[in-house]
Amino acid sequence: MYAPERQQEILRLAREGGRVDVLSLAEQFQVTAETVRRDLKALDRAGLVRRVHGGAIPAGRLDFEPDLAERDAVAADEKQRIARTALAELPGGESGTGSVILDAGTTAARLAAQIPLEAELTVVTHGLPVAARLADHPGLTLHLVGGRIRHRTRAAVDDWALRAYREINADVLFLATNGFSLDGGLTTPDLAEAAVKRALIGAARRVVLLADSAKFGQRQFARFGELSDVDLLITDTGLAPDDALAIERAGTEVVRA
Repeated sequence: MYAPERQQEILRLAREGGRVDVLSLAEQFQVTAETVRRDLKALDRAGLVRRVHGGAIPAGRLDFEPDLAERDAVAADEKQRIARTALAELPGGESGTGSVILDAGTTAARLAAQIPLEAELTVVTHGLPVAARLADHPGLTLHLVGGRIRHRTRAAVDDWALRAYREINADVLFLATNGFSLDGGLTTPDLAEAAVKRALIGAARRVVLLADSAKFGQRQFARFGELSDVDLLITDTGLAPDDALAIERAGTEVVRA
């Protein structure tokens, strides 16, 4: 099948199903995930679809936001590698002490699950799945930030969360995002979550962004920061070397796990 034929079929599937995901398309058409991403990029440039985390939606459905279980299933291997690599960024190393903020997000939850039992950290989070994974950890002092809980992300938002983060000065923030790019900055679909993420950035001395490569180039509705706010981006090898170099030239260190 030629690329134009495949792209036409991808567009049909997106319109019929409301969305398509990279891994399913790669399996269906027997091509690589990178080939599918190029197809989606071409359709996005033509204004026919909108790229979202792990796939695409038909143009016009810009309010679409996949739920937590769906997001966790996308790019699972990449997220696991990113989480393992992020362990080295804990204050004092994997068994060190200090304070961290864990953003709400599937990769952050994977990081939480891998924090070593010997680690003695103060951890702050507004993500219920993150807190649940850390609640029985023997070496941690865990603080759960409250607020209105968004159903799709299980994250606390609004004034309670914002006030709490204004009182914090953590060593490291492990930040999540739905989209990132040099010109589009850091973005997420929801304004309330964007406000909390903005507060997180101001509450830590070092910002580590955990984002799989499928999010690169995506722009969601609410912008909460710039890539220049990030000290270190941990992503996967799906991010092209040229893109990684461009990000580093702009001042953010990049690790491709």
